[in-house]
Amino acid sequence: MPADTKEGTEEPRKNELPKSTSHIIVEIVEYIPDSVVSKTVIKKSGGDVTATSVDEGEELCDKTTEFDTYVQIIDGKADVTIGNKEFNLKLGEGIVIPANTLHCFHADEQFKMITTIINNNQKEVVVNA
Repeated sequence: MPADTKEGTEEPRKNELPKSTSHIIVEIVEYIPDSVVSKTVIKKSGGDVTATSVDEGEELCDKTTEFDTYVQIIDGKADVTIGNKEFNLKLGEGIVIPANTLHCFHADEQFKMITTIINNNQKEVVVNA
């Protein structure tokens, strides 16, 4: 075992937030003019959590994911189209985007969101009580 590796510790994944370190979720990503910025909070085989900032006038469109996705607005407000239905999400509001559903985010003003993707294909573990 290499000298700089401790038994029982996990190697940090590139671009993830450090574990066991507190943070203010809305400060994880900054707004950058004319840009969409994402930062991985945690990424695992069962899904991932990402913080994203979207500058005014930007869009994240024609997106689908093969897994259910939960989105929560943590700053500002966002317009999102899921399939053919439009939603206006305000600070603190969230929505589940079903797997394999075309969706689009539009920023009439800057907003930040947390995205949690859940891998539906993972086998559920049954624990007998």
